[in-house]
Amino acid sequence: MSDPGNGSGLLRRKSISDIAALETTGEGRLKRSITTFQLTCIGVGSTVGTGIFFIFSSAVPVAGPAVIFSFVIAAVTAGLTALCYAELASSIPASGSTYTYTYTTIGEFVAILVGACLILEYGVSTAAVSVLWSQYLNDLLDRTVGLRIPDVLSHAPGDGAGFGVNLPAIVLVALCAVLLIRGTSESARANAVMVVIKIGILAMFAIVGFTGFSLENLEPFAPFGVAGVGAASGLIFFSFIGLDAVSTAGEEVHNPKRTLPIALISALVVVTLIYLLVTMSAIGAQKYTEFEGQEAGLAEILQYVTGSSWPSIVLSAGAVVSIFSVTLVTLYGQTRILFAMSRDGLIPTVFSQVNPRSLAPVKNTIIVAFFVSLLAGFLPLDFLADLVSMGTLVAFIVVSAGVIILRRREPNIERGFKVPLYPVLPILSICACLYLISTLHIQTWILFAVWLAATSVLYFTYSRRRSTLEPNRLQG
Repeated sequence: MSDPGNGSGLLRRKSISDIAALETTGEGRLKRSITTFQLTCIGVGSTVGTGIFFIFSSAVPVAGPAVIFSFVIAAVTAGLTALCYAELASSIPASGSTYTYTYTTIGEFVAILVGACLILEYGVSTAAVSVLWSQYLNDLLDRTVGLRIPDVLSHAPGDGAGFGVNLPAIVLVALCAVLLIRGTSESARANAVMVVIKIGILAMFAIVGFTGFSLENLEPFAPFGVAGVGAASGLIFFSFIGLDAVSTAGEEVHNPKRTLPIALISALVVVTLIYLLVTMSAIGAQKYTEFEGQEAGLAEILQYVTGSSWPSIVLSAGAVVSIFSVTLVTLYGQTRILFAMSRDGLIPTVFSQVNPRSLAPVKNTIIVAFFVSLLAGFLPLDFLADLVSMGTLVAFIVVSAGVIILRRREPNIERGFKVPLYPVLPILSICACLYLISTLHIQTWILFAVWLAATSVLYFTYSRRRSTLEPNRLQG
């Protein structure tokens, strides 16, 4: 039942003490098995390898060589928000990420809307990333054995193949689900190995790319002006989503108040350095007009620079491994968000049931994998990417506001990390996210509004009466 001091009605909140008690004594408990290094790799693994392998073909034609500034804008936005995540994660080290933080700071109704945003961030991004995996798998097959999966089996309807299905994307989601079902620690170890591989591959690209660097390729530097840089930054932000996946593991790490902030900030630094190096080498090695329409662009750049096929084969192979790890972590994050929402009674209890042997939410994982595979198999990449950015940016705004709210409401709780220059940085984070949202297409706004409206209907017809904070709670 809700504490009178924690609001009422749509604004009723869960207390931090109740969350802490649930994590230690509740039935739906997860196993603490993730180390600081593995958690940092989760942050890197869920971020690097998503947009960096495909975003150039859409962002560079919009901004020209000045796309480097677009990456800086997106990185600063992600960095400001990561600091806010670090404070909330160290204060509320629970599963559920932004959803749980919102439940304790703003209230139940906003929390379920944020949960809907996180479904776009994790569930839909998992589908988008797996679509990209299919492109690089085809490129790798073509470069090694001279074969390609037919378009009708590797492209979704509306993605240039008429009526078809993206079969490799569906297979990838299924493989990741199998790994997650085996257990969290096994998945974390596998992800750490793949992260090391992807960093090595991208470092190789940067080194080789710089050998073909030409200042002539940077002219004209900003052919589309400030507007082009801003528009590209909204597209590029897709490359930075996933850092908050670190906070979804709050219940599965050792010493979370210390581990979560260290992993978040470490992952941000690694991701930003990699992106800036790869971007500088890519735009210096190829004229900006040649990026448009490239599916496996980084591999094509390597072949052009070296005049040999083996570097591009290595990069395509690395991309296949890299994108596998992104899919694995984003699928993991989605299951943990739904786990937390289910434990709070807002969605069916099947999502919070854990396997007694592995202590993993197996049924949850199977259900999520099924629906994500449908998205991956039958929707084109561009449609998915914009929705992911919108959902992520809204969630980031709520986190930044949550830092301010919790500082005022709970000034004395233990915080393993505090945002520097408070409240300036949280406010800057909110402003930066609002700016990026303003660059998204109107169709994305409309689809997002429809999604939130559908979530509101779910809340008033189902969730509100079954919430664990409802005095006359209905079961189910």
